[in-house]
Amino acid sequence: MTVPIRVLVCDDQMLIRTGLVTIIDAQPDLEVAGQCGDGRAAVELAGRLRPDVVVMDIRMPVLDGLEATRLLAGAGVEHPVKVLVVTTFNLDEYVYEALRAGASGFLLKDAPPDRLLHGIRTVASGAALLDPEVTRQLVGRYAARIRPAAGGAPQDIPLTPRELQVLRLIADGLSNGEIAAALVISQETVKTFVSRILSKLSLRDRVQAVVYAYRHGLVT
Repeated sequence: MTVPIRVLVCDDQMLIRTGLVTIIDAQPDLEVAGQCGDGRAAVELAGRLRPDVVVMDIRMPVLDGLEATRLLAGAGVEHPVKVLVVTTFNLDEYVYEALRAGASGFLLKDAPPDRLLHGIRTVASGAALLDPEVTRQLVGRYAARIRPAAGGAPQDIPLTPRELQVLRLIADGLSNGEIAAALVISQETVKTFVSRILSKLSLRDRVQAVVYAYRHGLVT
């Protein structure tokens, strides 16, 4: 039998946390390894339980989700844990910071259960999860803040014109299928381009690719 994906659920609202636990535990390929209501407890439990994925709220007492994510998945963490951040539109200023902190993706709290489950499985597989609508509306809104005052020009980026084109589409929130349709190429070819982009830029996943694109002024 396939070993289930072990999930740690962290949300300070008990009703929401209970709902998440119920939805996750009902899946044969998922298992709730633990649950907690603040970021400090999430860090401690993750270190002890070693879950495959942490479903993390942002606004919590003791230690917020951003700092907890940074401690679990940020730069320099010896054994990073995959973090799926759940947020709401009125917390959009925190989304970019969550990505910078090392989150592997984010979802809206009002997303349907099947999208949450898909998100957990996607992040557990090592891929990144970016909701296209959220990417366009939220990350795009904060492009000015993300972009450094003197960012690198496109000609300084070690990518071919086609790879730059694919990177811009990733930053716009397009899936591999949508990129393939836009460029009239196969999804396998898109996957190859994405792999090359991540390798050349030393990026971990698509989330970091989006941040990179905005920081270097590739998206307007």
